[in-house]
Amino acid sequence: MGEMGLRERKKQRMYQDVSDTAVRLFLERGFDAVSVAEVAAAAGISKPTLFRYFPAKEDLVLYRFADHETEAARVVAGAAEPLDALRRNFLAGLDECDPVTGLNSHPAVLAFHTLLYGTPALVARLYGYLERSEEALAEALGGGLDARLAAGQIIAVQRILALENWRRIAAGEDVEGVRPDAVEAAERAFGRLAAGLPGLTGRAGDTR
Repeated sequence: MGEMGLRERKKQRMYQDVSDTAVRLFLERGFDAVSVAEVAAAAGISKPTLFRYFPAKEDLVLYRFADHETEAARVVAGAAEPLDALRRNFLAGLDECDPVTGLNSHPAVLAFHTLLYGTPALVARLYGYLERSEEALAEALGGGLDARLAAGQIIAVQRILALENWRRIAAGEDVEGVRPDAVEAAERAFGRLAAGLPGLTGRAGDTR
């Protein structure tokens, strides 16, 4: 058990180190200007080894979203009020300036988001991540067409809210100046979701 845990930690460290190396190079020179072979060399591994960890070049960047891919599903698991749990989780993220909410002005976070949203290949790959988030959330909501429709709307709302926050911060606005609007927009958006998805104001399995 302990040995398996150690191996898993080493694997996760490898993922993190290679991703960090790649992101640093991409930020310095641009995503398209850096080859996978250059990333592998800088990380001290072979190109085939890199592809075992990251099937596509874009995954080197999107690894930073890995922990968030099933976040919505984890939030609603066992929640009596799934939509309210998601609302409170998003508001908590705004309060903590979680980068995933877009409300963060740290230079490294802004540079990463500029790289992500400014690179068409990464934006396209991001939709695969969003689809997997939707699938996980739909399953947590009980499965079925209604759950998938609800999950698609919820993930889209969170993405749009975060993107709007990032755009304002990237344009030079102060975090504390944006925060009240971000909170109000989130409350309004989740209120509309609640009105349109009444099945999610009860137990998480009631959407079928």
